[in-house]
Amino acid sequence: MLTISTKNQGILFCPPIGHIQVEGDYYESWQPHPMDDKLLQKAKDIAKTVVEGLGGYGIFGCELFVRKDEVIFNEISPRPHDTGMVTMISQNMSEFEIHLRAILGLPIHIELLGAGASYCFHAKTDGVIPVYDNLEEALSIPNTKLRIFGKPITRPKRRMGVALALANDIETARKNAKKVASSVKMIEENI
Repeated sequence: MLTISTKNQGILFCPPIGHIQVEGDYYESWQPHPMDDKLLQKAKDIAKTVVEGLGGYGIFGCELFVRKDEVIFNEISPRPHDTGMVTMISQNMSEFEIHLRAILGLPIHIELLGAGASYCFHAKTDGVIPVYDNLEEALSIPNTKLRIFGKPITRPKRRMGVALALANDIETARKNAKKVASSVKMIEENI
């Protein structure tokens, strides 16, 4: 639950985000994550309690586990969260804009634009100054975007960028984001 603590609007929430981690690292996220209304309310209640307990303004990445009819708190990040990068395509305001607005006391109005997904791409070797190729093919899928992080050094499994997709349903958005990410070719000059 991306949870926002504001000066004038109280606690706000982005629609829930689902994600997959591999060996403890974020690979993929989607929004909105389908949730039963009762479980969603439990998730919001937990996130609100934690964020209010911490204090301050901004966006907090509140990670929760949902198991059957149970919602379990896992951890909180007092900043934009990696799984929230999906908001760069799924919402009218990204988590980064929301964070800044909350800190500055500016109005926040969160609107879901559709089903969104993000999928990361990673380096494979130790290298320097990676070059990205095949971007035309990667971005040939409508309603997709690519964010390359500009990291000058690669190492195995280092996240180098993220593909974003917007669609009418979560399955299509996830499929398209993964296709864009897997189409990016990274040329890594060995160290």
